[in-house]
Amino acid sequence: MNIREPDGILVVNKHEGPTSHDIVNKIRKLYGTKKVGHTGTLDPMATGVLVVLVGRAAKAAEYLTSDTKKYRATLRLGQTTDTQDSTGTILTSFDGSLPSPDEVKNACKKFIGTSMQIPPMYSAIKVGGKKLVDLARRGEEIERAARPIEIFSIDCEQINERDYTLDVHCSSGTYIRTLCHDIGASLLCGGVMATLCRTETGGFPIVNSYTIEDLESLSEPELHEKLMPTEELFSSLPAVLLPAFFEKICRSGCEIYQKKIRTDYPDGTRVRLCSENGDFFALGEVSTFEGGSAIKAIKTFRIG
Repeated sequence: MNIREPDGILVVNKHEGPTSHDIVNKIRKLYGTKKVGHTGTLDPMATGVLVVLVGRAAKAAEYLTSDTKKYRATLRLGQTTDTQDSTGTILTSFDGSLPSPDEVKNACKKFIGTSMQIPPMYSAIKVGGKKLVDLARRGEEIERAARPIEIFSIDCEQINERDYTLDVHCSSGTYIRTLCHDIGASLLCGGVMATLCRTETGGFPIVNSYTIEDLESLSEPELHEKLMPTEELFSSLPAVLLPAFFEKICRSGCEIYQKKIRTDYPDGTRVRLCSENGDFFALGEVSTFEGGSAIKAIKTFRIG
């Protein structure tokens, strides 16, 4: 029996301990291909949704638009650390009376909306070609520029006197450990992130994910069945169905003028390019050419 080359999206439920790169290496071995990437790094202590791209789908990572994410975290009050989470070196401990549950919930509500967040030193962000985390591990701290983020919602529930569960829906680029730190600072008692689970990213919920143990128990054909079509990464984009003639010239690298296919998308719009029967084959983008507004393929995912 011939097994096709693996190609598609795999939603992994990452366990605590390994890095995102460790998970990618596991998937490479399971699927027998080096063409594996991922979107949205998770720290070793974090668990939950890691979207892994296998085969030709790995080419999609650079074209993904910013997506929203959902997390379940544990906020621990009365402490600060150098990493802003419970794994770091303790910097301060608060021995006074901790705020009441209502005070904590009200403090969380104040973070809903748009704001500027200073990313933590323990992050993969590069400054001057060097990762902040590498500088932090050498004991260095540098000034970081605040970045715009948006918190769409925070649900806060008390676990015990010090710990609270936070369910956060936020924009891409939001650091939950920094959010916990900032909430603690606003309450004047300090706070760290004690646990973190990403429950959804880019429309892929944890309920549709597989653990590494799940995948290791599957046969090769079953592993292939778990791969979702690459098109799912772009499901929010409008689909443009091209008649056979236009599909052929599009695949050859030519632009397709919108007036000829009766579409009218503004410049900069990205679209899913599909054959006339609806099969996705490329990501397209609208631009203005000499002959007018046209759609051109910027990345092909399926050979004709």
